[in-house]
Amino acid sequence: MSNASNPRSFAHPRYWPTWLAIGLMYVAAWLPWRVKLWVGKAIGLLAWRFVKRRRHITATNIALCFPEKSADEQRQLVKETFIANGIGLVETATGWCRDAEGLRHRVAYHGQEHLARAKAQGKGVLVVGIHFSTLDLGGALHSLFFPADVVYRPHNNPLFERFMTRARSRIFGQAIDRHDLRGVVRRIKAGHIVWYSPDQDFGRDVSVFAPLFGQPAATIRLTSKIARMTGAPVVPLMFHRNPDNRTYTIECLPAFEEFPSGDEMADASRVNVFIERAIRKHPEQYLWLHRRFKTRPEGEESVY
Repeated sequence: MSNASNPRSFAHPRYWPTWLAIGLMYVAAWLPWRVKLWVGKAIGLLAWRFVKRRRHITATNIALCFPEKSADEQRQLVKETFIANGIGLVETATGWCRDAEGLRHRVAYHGQEHLARAKAQGKGVLVVGIHFSTLDLGGALHSLFFPADVVYRPHNNPLFERFMTRARSRIFGQAIDRHDLRGVVRRIKAGHIVWYSPDQDFGRDVSVFAPLFGQPAATIRLTSKIARMTGAPVVPLMFHRNPDNRTYTIECLPAFEEFPSGDEMADASRVNVFIERAIRKHPEQYLWLHRRFKTRPEGEESVY
């Protein structure tokens, strides 16, 4: 075992800031809801004011995806995005550090029958989610209705990775490294629901350029590949914070029909149509802070 993964090494001073962050997450999880929202909004506004690189990325994404909005409207959406993602940090703490049962009264689930019907086929289910700021709280609340596994990206900090994985393993049946395709396939073939989000840029080698908001977006081919390898239905799922900032809506849609089609571009485009539809409902809640369009078609310069 490496020193970095040895729990005794976590007493080293380099991990003290991480321990502080974990402690603050536990505190934030139990704050009164009104205070929780205030803290999240303050975090978002501070980031909007001072994290200029992410603000530039967010502004670029929004300008590309919402050219019909005026410059003032785009600037306002950038600010709202930072506020929503600041609140999302506190929501993540809530999802990781509290029992979701105590939050059941805050969630409404529409379309449960679609996931139940897919599960009843006995082939497992691949749930397609999206990187909204509410993602981790959404996973915790979804677990109240359906047990599921989750595909995730390991954190570079080994202490935070340990904390995050333990939290997600409490919520989900199993937290699966995004590079572990065999693990994903194995769990689906065993009849499990596996939730993953294919809306980030994983590079040219594993993607096709499918349209998203009218832009060529490097879209991972894995969705149709997993469906082909397992025969499992692919079910799209949306999760949003409602305008009252106190309640949430899970919306499950019918499984994609005739998916995979055998055409990777067509399949990736269908996934992106769903993703765009979901984002347009509450655009400020999406994770515009990441470089969704960093990989460009051959010969095109970076938009960032």
